[in-house]
Amino acid sequence: MDVKDIFQYNWSYLLPEFTILGFATLLSLIDLGLGKRNRAVLGWLALAGVILAGGFVLWNAQIHQEPFSYMNDMLRVDSFGNAFKLIFLGGVAFSLIMSQSYMKISDEVTHRGEYYYLMLTALLGAMIMASSADLITLFVGLELLSISSYIMVGLRKKVLQSNEASFKYLVTGAISSAIILFGMSYVYGLTGSTNLYQISQRLAEAYAGGFSFLILLSFAFLAVGLSFKISTVPNYMWTPDVYQGAPTPITAFLTVVSKAAGFAIVIRLLLVSFVGLIDPNLYSAASGGRVFFEQPTFFLSVIAALSMIFGNTLALRQTNVKRMMAYSGIAQAGYLLVPFVTLTQLFFEQTVFYLFAYLLMSFGAFAIIMAVTYDRKSEDLKSFAGLYHRSPLAAVAMTIFMLSLAGIPVTAGFFGKFYIFISSVAVHQYWLAAVMIGTSVISYYYYFGFIRQMYMRPGNTEAPLRLPKGVVFIVAVTAIATVVFGAAPELITQYVHHHFNSGFDFGNLLVPSKES
Repeated sequence: MDVKDIFQYNWSYLLPEFTILGFATLLSLIDLGLGKRNRAVLGWLALAGVILAGGFVLWNAQIHQEPFSYMNDMLRVDSFGNAFKLIFLGGVAFSLIMSQSYMKISDEVTHRGEYYYLMLTALLGAMIMASSADLITLFVGLELLSISSYIMVGLRKKVLQSNEASFKYLVTGAISSAIILFGMSYVYGLTGSTNLYQISQRLAEAYAGGFSFLILLSFAFLAVGLSFKISTVPNYMWTPDVYQGAPTPITAFLTVVSKAAGFAIVIRLLLVSFVGLIDPNLYSAASGGRVFFEQPTFFLSVIAALSMIFGNTLALRQTNVKRMMAYSGIAQAGYLLVPFVTLTQLFFEQTVFYLFAYLLMSFGAFAIIMAVTYDRKSEDLKSFAGLYHRSPLAAVAMTIFMLSLAGIPVTAGFFGKFYIFISSVAVHQYWLAAVMIGTSVISYYYYFGFIRQMYMRPGNTEAPLRLPKGVVFIVAVTAIATVVFGAAPELITQYVHHHFNSGFDFGNLLVPSKES
């Protein structure tokens, strides 16, 4: 194989990453020269960088249909990565807009320059994770996202809850990283490679050579470690404390962007590396291939079911709205794991649609939570009492978001769950479908708790609630989109299929790439 130096590559396919890196560097330099002046301009510059990077991603998706790789597949530009990058960029754009409103109503974050460019470095880490096809670059992206997130959670330096949340996040994150590295060490020891495609081939050979126990053990370590990033059982206890202690825009960022990045690495690492274990056509029944197929997916199905059960039942007892949304996020991650168990032909569309719907309803809900909790100086659920009389449109929008999270027709969240439910029934995973239905019914109680407070409980004040302009923009866009894509979900699924699903085999992950 010909060896290229860095000047022989066509780096234009990585313009989205270079744009975010350049703007993060630019913001850090500008911040040094601003002195005590207002940092709001940094937020708008960061938003401009995100929009520009989004344009480059769309350009890649429209122009380049075949996967391109750099440095022997260490970085890979393909349809899968482009789709996830758009979710990351959309989430960060909403976070930045929400942050501008947050900075106006709160003075708890004093290091505002760091706030903005750390969000961009976290975004860069997520984008690297989505484009990696090597264990080394995957872990570099993971740690870049994680370390930036640890700091952002603790930026309310004078708030004890924020300090505690950041410390817990750091400790649990370090432990999960160690577990992931331990699982990776087994994979490397069994295959002698860090390239995911070579690993996929050699793990099959290692299994045939009698190393099945070690292979399954490495899968278990990786799945447990990655459960931290997507906040599922067994590594989920950090979530409510971190969500409560972080600034609300950062909580929304962790809910959507960090979780989506976690699912990106789950797809890249578990589905690509262990495709020999989860493809029932790889081995004949006589060679035991079917048993090999069932074990990893069964492990993921147990994690999915326990996450749905624990997340929804623990949310029932919560009165703090951010903690309630944290447990809701654990349950939502459980729902999102179901396509990883069923692995139907619509796996990619199901995953992307649900993440997109989750982005809309989560950011809309957190935007209203931020405005209401600041106005009432309380994060208790009772702070929403009488909201319909204070701000009818905010109450109606919050109702839409709660109905979508609960999976009620006609919302985007309903079709997200419906597609996943149908896939579980199609592959005869009836018990998993039953868990989905049962836990969804349980979730109605705490989601409808918001509705009960807004419409049926008197508040302590009837004064109109003034929403910041950024909050109004986010709520309007996300509420309308939640209803539109709930009424016409094919607008997203068909777009994803035609523009991000060309030649897909598990999300174009296994299509051979060519060096750019």
